[in-house]
Amino acid sequence: MPDLPTEPIESLQNIKGIDFPTDVRFRQILVTGPPGAGKSTLITRLGGWSEEGYLDLAKRHWWRSEILSVRPREIHLGMPFQGLGDAVTVFDAEFYDRDPVPAIDFDRIQLPPRKRFFFNVDWYHRYVFEFLLPPAELVFERRAERARHSTHVVDKELSREICIVQHKAFMRLAEHLHRKGFQVYLRDLIENPPRRFVDRPALP
Repeated sequence: MPDLPTEPIESLQNIKGIDFPTDVRFRQILVTGPPGAGKSTLITRLGGWSEEGYLDLAKRHWWRSEILSVRPREIHLGMPFQGLGDAVTVFDAEFYDRDPVPAIDFDRIQLPPRKRFFFNVDWYHRYVFEFLLPPAELVFERRAERARHSTHVVDKELSREICIVQHKAFMRLAEHLHRKGFQVYLRDLIENPPRRFVDRPALP
């Protein structure tokens, strides 16, 4: 569970049979989450960009990447982890083969500049990150089923523990991006309405 609580988003719009926040525009949406979350299924239902993109959050100016020019689309996120020199995805062996699994090194995640002048790009509102995060046990069941057909390389090294740590990494990242000012919301299943983080009031 995240450190911050979440709550249902009350004001919704329906786009191609799926509920989205009313303040989200169709061309802002970036869908991410662990393997088996249903990202490709969601993008297909939306009629979005079918090719997966990779985004290294430790790389300077990732927010200017060409892969973000076509939206909505599915993106795999490279994250910097403590003890690892390069950013990796949660399905890279460098991440899940470590014992214990390393924590995200949030200090190495690059952040875009704030909008200061009228003609500057407001990067924090240009994109909306949908974190598709079904329960880890459900993801494990889905991936175990498709592993029988050998359709996805990422399912070769599969366990409940891997699904749990991948889910946790994405949840922590979602909360971090929210705290830094990005537009972020969570969804556990495609059919279910999205949720948002609720900021705790500052202590007096």
